[in-house]
Amino acid sequence: MRLKLVPDQTNLNFMGPWRLTFGLSCVLMVLSLVAFFSFGLNFGIDFRGGTSIRTEATQPLDIGGYRDAIAPLGLGDITISEVFDPTYGPERNVATIRIQAQDGSEAVTPEILTQVEAALRAVDPTLTFSSVESVGPKVSGELVFEAIIAVAAALAAVLIYIWLRFEWQFALGAVAALVHDIILTIGVFSVLQLRFDLAIIAALLTIVGYSLNDTVVVFDRMRENLIKFKKRDLTEVMNLSLNETLSRTLMTSLTTLIALISLFVLGGDVIRGFVFAMIWGVVVGTWSSVYVAAVIVKRLGVRRDLGNGGDKAGTQFATSE
Repeated sequence: MRLKLVPDQTNLNFMGPWRLTFGLSCVLMVLSLVAFFSFGLNFGIDFRGGTSIRTEATQPLDIGGYRDAIAPLGLGDITISEVFDPTYGPERNVATIRIQAQDGSEAVTPEILTQVEAALRAVDPTLTFSSVESVGPKVSGELVFEAIIAVAAALAAVLIYIWLRFEWQFALGAVAALVHDIILTIGVFSVLQLRFDLAIIAALLTIVGYSLNDTVVVFDRMRENLIKFKKRDLTEVMNLSLNETLSRTLMTSLTTLIALISLFVLGGDVIRGFVFAMIWGVVVGTWSSVYVAAVIVKRLGVRRDLGNGGDKAGTQFATSE
């Protein structure tokens, strides 16, 4: 007995409605860019600046109680996380509280720190502030620049890898799919005004890797079939390749989504933004592997003698329907 999400043999016409699906992707990208320039991103403390407070207590931490105690102070974006260290004994419970920069100041004022400390001690009288550090706008600006460089470097590395591994048409298709995924992810964060911090940058880079893996699997099968079925129409070969990898694509995406949805529901507020970005990235990454990357390869055309150095005559099929 084994689970079958799709039959052993499928004959779905993935490339049939390519104009509609590719057009939908283009429209969503435009809307995402409009949302980004209209609403902007809800930057977290990493990019906006703020104050990081390290607390210690002898009693077990109550993260929910801490958050409820600070919420009435109206300090905006607050992140609370427990610090795990195997050298800490049961009597040493450490947490990090990050509070966004307040209007008109780079850091939280001493008066606000006093209010925060009083609110937290109402939950745990043994709590003390062991350190208070501030992140100014200059450092935050550097983090934004470095985050952009990290994403751009990842895309450039992908372009070079796919170009060397396959052909330049495949490289452009793969990079276009990754740009599509990143733009749509930024767009949904802009529309929903979800907190955008360094964890989301990590999610974007993870999405790049996941989407690339899915795209390479499809491209690899496509290249094999292009060599095997040289006389078949390019669109027919692409549909065959997509059908042959359909079971793998669905199994990978669904099992990943099961784990991510579990983390989203049970993982708590600290990682919820990261997990949401990953869930969205898995969905759009699977879509883009078929309806962005493959469509671009179809329109650019591709050599039919890949890998064997054969005759290059009659190799362009960019206009095939």
